[in-house]
Amino acid sequence: MNFTVKHSLPGRIRICYNKNQISKRQAALAYSLLSVQDGMNSVSVNYTTASFLIYYDTKIISEKHIRAYFMALSGKYLNNREMLEAVEEPREQQSLLFDIAMMTAMHYVKAILPLPVRIVMRTLSLGPRILNGVEHLAKGHVFHSEVLDASAISMALLTHDFKTASNINFLLNIGDTIEEFTKKKSYSDLADRLISQNDQVQLLGKNQNGETTEKTVPLSMIKKGDVLAVRTGNVIPVDGTVLRGEALVNQATITGEPLAVEKREGASVFAGTIVQEGEIFVEVRETGKHTKVQNILQMIDNSQSLKVSSQVRSENLANHLVKYNFMLSLATFLVTRNIAKVMATLMVDYSCAMKLDAPIAVLSAMKEAASNGIIVKGGKFLENASLADTVVFDKTGTLTNAKPQLAEIYAYDGRKKDDVLAIAACLEEHFAHPIASAIVKAAKDKNILHPEEHAKVEYIVAHGIATTLHGKNLLIGSRHFIFEDEKCKAPADLEKIQKDALENGMSLLYLAEEKTVIGIFAINDPVRENAAKIIKSLHESGIKNCVMITGDDEGAAKNAAKLTNIDHYISRALPEDKVEYVKAQKELGHKVIMIGDGINDAPALSAADTGIAMGDCADITGETADIVLSADDGLLGLYKTRALGSLMMKKIDSNNKNIVAVNTTLMFLGLFGIISPSLAAVLHNASTVAFSVNAMKPLLGTQEV
Repeated sequence: MNFTVKHSLPGRIRICYNKNQISKRQAALAYSLLSVQDGMNSVSVNYTTASFLIYYDTKIISEKHIRAYFMALSGKYLNNREMLEAVEEPREQQSLLFDIAMMTAMHYVKAILPLPVRIVMRTLSLGPRILNGVEHLAKGHVFHSEVLDASAISMALLTHDFKTASNINFLLNIGDTIEEFTKKKSYSDLADRLISQNDQVQLLGKNQNGETTEKTVPLSMIKKGDVLAVRTGNVIPVDGTVLRGEALVNQATITGEPLAVEKREGASVFAGTIVQEGEIFVEVRETGKHTKVQNILQMIDNSQSLKVSSQVRSENLANHLVKYNFMLSLATFLVTRNIAKVMATLMVDYSCAMKLDAPIAVLSAMKEAASNGIIVKGGKFLENASLADTVVFDKTGTLTNAKPQLAEIYAYDGRKKDDVLAIAACLEEHFAHPIASAIVKAAKDKNILHPEEHAKVEYIVAHGIATTLHGKNLLIGSRHFIFEDEKCKAPADLEKIQKDALENGMSLLYLAEEKTVIGIFAINDPVRENAAKIIKSLHESGIKNCVMITGDDEGAAKNAAKLTNIDHYISRALPEDKVEYVKAQKELGHKVIMIGDGINDAPALSAADTGIAMGDCADITGETADIVLSADDGLLGLYKTRALGSLMMKKIDSNNKNIVAVNTTLMFLGLFGIISPSLAAVLHNASTVAFSVNAMKPLLGTQEV
């Protein structure tokens, strides 16, 4: 790839390329390849100026390395058809000023054209708007903004005031262009915020010895024909075919069917569906980037139907007020017989601004949430979060630190501590849960190898894992699972260990072989540093009841509740207990937020008015949730979400009041002849743009979080 270094500073470099040699899609591929290199903090590409702007970590790479990367971008990569198909064609940027300039030029050029040509162009320009008004009338939509516009133009034509009719239509077209651009800009900005370039997947490959390997790579690098491993709780990231393995897959996002279906060798699977249980290896049929984009855009489309109550009120009020436009216009005609004044009252309505302002405010709030790492799947969920009076928290990974630590190992039946840790790590490494991660990390820190020799594991939600190793049955999980469900034999010092755990606020994980406990793991799970502060802030914002429901033992639950100042807690709870509690609170008239991170939290998230998942959640939890928080912000994202919802609702209601005031003033200015119909249209469109710009302004900047 031929390139030129435009300028370079330590940690920052701009590199230009030749647009005649490199297409936009090839530049997008180069961007994807560069973004995943170690040391790259940020990579952006400007297709207009044909340049890359790169921020990099000088402790890891240097300018020399970056030059080497660009030199390596040869035709082998940039002309690879499969790799090119894996990236999206960059979108053309729309220029609002250019569009308005062209429309203005055409409007005034028409005035110097021959009369027959002007008549034809006038008919082609005014006809569709008049027909649109007639169409609404035919459907019985008398009080509609399109009928108002058609009435104003028709009245000007009937009085042979062709110039005014043309000017009104021109201004209406300008307004429509601005509205369409504003909506598209809000839509595309939100999509860009939500589409992550860093989604990770498990790619299978071969090492130098021909052995199968598995490594974590960005989704954007996956191409057709690759093989991915997808396990319990993970979202399938691509459309593809199962090569081997078997799993129960929840396809509700595609088919709407809530029951999982079995997938075996040869079956087709689709991006966005969830492996509810099992393990499959999928050959990619459609690239992950493409299907991810489609899912994001579909989510935004769906979010348009999840309207907040203020948005619905805006639309209803806008339609209701149209009839007063007609009544005022009729009264003006009967009293003054002045067509100019009548047209001035027809040129101003409340509908445009109200119907544009509310959805833009919602999309803007969703975009601002995304800029804070918070994914909101519809404005309605922001509203629900702002109206909630009850928050139900999971404990592990939610109220507590996302990275629990193994504090102590108790070994039995003649086993060594390292041996039982190796077995536990072997079982837990397949599952995305904080406690499982603590076990695996402890083994890694001790350099304990745990080769996968066990049979297929079965994950039992909120209980544990069951499998076989060397012909013997293995179980690992909670106290309830091991001793109550499976009736395993308890060690003699169990009560003492449980008492110590209770006093120190630790959770216990039990490992059993052939119904006999061979190891107990004490997990220290410290609460998040800001948990108590966030709960206090939630109370101050109007939350009346903060509840923690956890499957952990009484000691760990009590300790976490004390440190976070939670109002109430329930320990040793099953997933169905969380669901029942959420439903009971809703039946009592409470608006409930449920927040969690584990697979076992998904049913309760679905039952709540607003389900919120932590950033490090299991995939199935993130898919079920209405809102997904940033992994970096943790619980602070919960408060930000509530604040955003409240400020969004206030902005919509405030704008509506101002829209009524401004447009009513314009109507009366036209009625008393102070402004002309054309000026009324200009001021009306200008106010609509002003309110739309105001709807786009950030919300959290006005309030300390």
